[in-house]
Amino acid sequence: MIATAPAAPTTPEGARPDGRVTLSGVTKSFGEFTAVRDLDLEVASGEFLSMLGPSGSGKTTVLRMIAGFEDVTAGSILLSGVDVTRTPPHSRPVNTVFQDYALFPHLTIADNVGYGLRVRGEGKAARAARVHTSLEQVRLDHVADRLPHQLSGGQRQRIALARALILRPQVLLLDEPLGALDKQLREQMQIELKQIQREVGITFIFVTHDQEEALTLSDRVAVFNGGRVEQVGAPRDVYERPETEFVARFLGLSNLIGGELAEALTGDRRTMSVRPERMRLRGRDAALSPGEVFLDGTITEIVYTGPATRYLIATDAGMDVTAERPNARHSADDDLARGHHVRVVWSPDQAARLP
Repeated sequence: MIATAPAAPTTPEGARPDGRVTLSGVTKSFGEFTAVRDLDLEVASGEFLSMLGPSGSGKTTVLRMIAGFEDVTAGSILLSGVDVTRTPPHSRPVNTVFQDYALFPHLTIADNVGYGLRVRGEGKAARAARVHTSLEQVRLDHVADRLPHQLSGGQRQRIALARALILRPQVLLLDEPLGALDKQLREQMQIELKQIQREVGITFIFVTHDQEEALTLSDRVAVFNGGRVEQVGAPRDVYERPETEFVARFLGLSNLIGGELAEALTGDRRTMSVRPERMRLRGRDAALSPGEVFLDGTITEIVYTGPATRYLIATDAGMDVTAERPNARHSADDDLARGHHVRVVWSPDQAARLP
């Protein structure tokens, strides 16, 4: 006789899942090393939250604690209002999608997707109907009879997603699931993943170190650093109004101007974060609009990125800044060159002030 784990709580068919996640004072230590420190985090029902940060920042450890794969050293985790801090993984209303698809190579796609239902003892007819529906959700119902090696990497990732969703978890955890895909396929999958999440209405918690991916997918982004969350907010808010120097530097390029130079320019010594696309390049004798400030300098490097061209400028004030111009707005005839003297102009109200 083969023993099976008790079925985790699931959402009844047709019902909208709760899917709230609450972490209160959560700490995780490995011996003397503390990976996560006194973390408070709320995830709303049906939200797509990305946990973004560099390697070792604690984001994957948090995901594993929500899943139950890691014990909590201190604090509590609530799923849908129920304390699951000490609940084993198989009894939590969550499922996890990893970067490694972990599909059974000898089973058809339909059998892979329906495997969890089979383990739970669901009848063949009911199982087949739910497999069909799940494959339709990921737009792959036409590959049900194929084997995993007959699919592309993007298709296999969508099958792994279907296999997780068919169990109707209240929360879906995704640990860098797109990391193994090439750039073009990854960008395509980002859009599809967000569309699927909207359709199923399940809370998604997504781990990534890719800033563009987090901005593309998320309702909110939690930026991790050193086992703590530095800032949580909507993608636009976190990008346009970073609250710490780490967030400003990690989430895209940023020019940080503070101290005496900031005071000379604006009358305020607090550091301002100015994104390169907010800085405009003009001639040294260019007139300013009311309220604008500028730094004069010399172009030292030019980088063509396709949609935009990036300019590194050594300013007369002694610091380097980066400015960016969209290529669609500038013809090749007015391109600037290394060694050109320019005026870098921006408006202080487009800069974020850091504490």
